[in-house]
Amino acid sequence: MIKILLLAGVLLLSACSKAPLYQQESYVFGTRVQISIWGLPEDIAQKHAAAVFADLDRIHTRMHPWQPSEITRINASFARGEPALIDMETAALLKQASQYAERSDQLFNPAMGGLIAAWGFHKDSYAAILPSQATIAQLLAGQPSMQNLSFDASTVSSSNPAVQLDTGGFAKGWALDRAAAYLRKHRVNNALINIGGNVLALGKKDQTPWVVGIQHPREPQAMATIALKSGEAIGTSGDYQRFFEVGGKRYSHLIDPRTGQPATTMEAATVIAPPSLEAGAISDIATKPIFIGGIGNTLHYAQRFGLQDVLVVGNDGSVYITEELQRRISWIKPPVHIYRLR
Repeated sequence: MIKILLLAGVLLLSACSKAPLYQQESYVFGTRVQISIWGLPEDIAQKHAAAVFADLDRIHTRMHPWQPSEITRINASFARGEPALIDMETAALLKQASQYAERSDQLFNPAMGGLIAAWGFHKDSYAAILPSQATIAQLLAGQPSMQNLSFDASTVSSSNPAVQLDTGGFAKGWALDRAAAYLRKHRVNNALINIGGNVLALGKKDQTPWVVGIQHPREPQAMATIALKSGEAIGTSGDYQRFFEVGGKRYSHLIDPRTGQPATTMEAATVIAPPSLEAGAISDIATKPIFIGGIGNTLHYAQRFGLQDVLVVGNDGSVYITEELQRRISWIKPPVHIYRLR
């Protein structure tokens, strides 16, 4: 009886000492957001998750590209040819975006909000209506660029009234880095932050890495899974996320700044950014020049952003993947054709 009681006590102690997985979900940035925390008591995990969600809501409200926000206020000032007051947080975000725009040869261009709006993507639902060629030509003629911005202590101004900022191409990644910084500061060492498929991992889940799926661009399931190392972030841009169809042709929100047309180079581009304080932003931003630039330029832009783990899906469903990612990936539904990115 004593042995049984001792054994029961050991089992009970083990059960009590094993911290549960805490998960909380919400809807931010127009997408589902999930925070998973491992290894903390539920009340503490809940407190930190709530703090992260509160900050994500705040960022979403401040950076919204078409509802009243800091961004729309700045855009209104630019349209009038006036400088706009700006706080340190927004200035830091826009300066970071300007640096990444230059690194991407302007294929990532947050200054072309006018084009995004013209294609109908400044709405929660997308009408199957094509903008006129005259409208596209006029917007392209304005040549809006992040290089048109200049900053001083308290204002931002644009030398080009055609600049209309749209942070939708990197706000989720930037928010990932903010969330990760908060969790690190408060010693939440094991967590997974998922903002609509842009995911950043901290630590592990129990004794195993966090495992995430890579969405199949044409089927409602994951095509593969990948175990993330602590501090890594994964991001995907695809023509299946925000799009409409006209005459059997797909038009996505991924607009080529050079042509003013939705890019049709591939179905999806996925990257894993190595650990850094900007891993989230890099994982979000780098997929844009890779997607828009085409398969032949994938490694060029991967190198520009310090990436080794890259996968792109061609328009015929073929997969092109770096050797580094091929060693890590676990296929759920292997593609018929897999090619090495060289």
